[in-house]
Amino acid sequence: MASLVNDLVNHVDFDKQSLLISASSIAFNPLFWNIVARQEYRNKLLTKIFGGNSQLACYALAATIFSLGIVRDLLFKQAISDQPTYPLLDFPAVKGTAVTLFVIGNTLVVTSTWALGITGTFLGDYFGFLMDEMVTGFPFNVSSSPMYLGSTLSFLATSLWYAKPAGLLLTVWVYIVYFIALRYEDPFTAGIYAKREQERAAGKKKN
Repeated sequence: MASLVNDLVNHVDFDKQSLLISASSIAFNPLFWNIVARQEYRNKLLTKIFGGNSQLACYALAATIFSLGIVRDLLFKQAISDQPTYPLLDFPAVKGTAVTLFVIGNTLVVTSTWALGITGTFLGDYFGFLMDEMVTGFPFNVSSSPMYLGSTLSFLATSLWYAKPAGLLLTVWVYIVYFIALRYEDPFTAGIYAKREQERAAGKKKN
């Protein structure tokens, strides 16, 4: 196993600038949307920019996040195209696995977006658009964060399809970045909903 890992690492060209640019983009995106969304929650930053229209501000953030995701994916594709191919990954069984992972990953992303809607998917909670109840059906009965899991699987699938060890390395980085992001996002979002429940309970007592 150690020799395989070493062999894979030896097929990564760390001198390629595109590799660093891709890694930076992967880290930037969740950092950006968490900072901006928290500024919106605490100071109504985007709502003020959009003249008090919270829904328009939320859609603008959604469009920005979506666009940044496309840029990230293009930078990832460019990065792995600049990298060596690993012959032991370049055969039909691996490509079949890549296709399977890609289908699973995109299914998780698309169905989670469908279940949550635009505002639910793109941090609408921070704008005050809270869901009536937690979504527990598919794909949330498979993973508590299907969007992140699906995205990670898609990175992995692309790396395997092109037989690029550098892509596998970047996929590990994607997993780490999302893992860290969830450590901040989940408690904060839970706090938003807990505050709503407290306000509801207080309202019932007054009535």
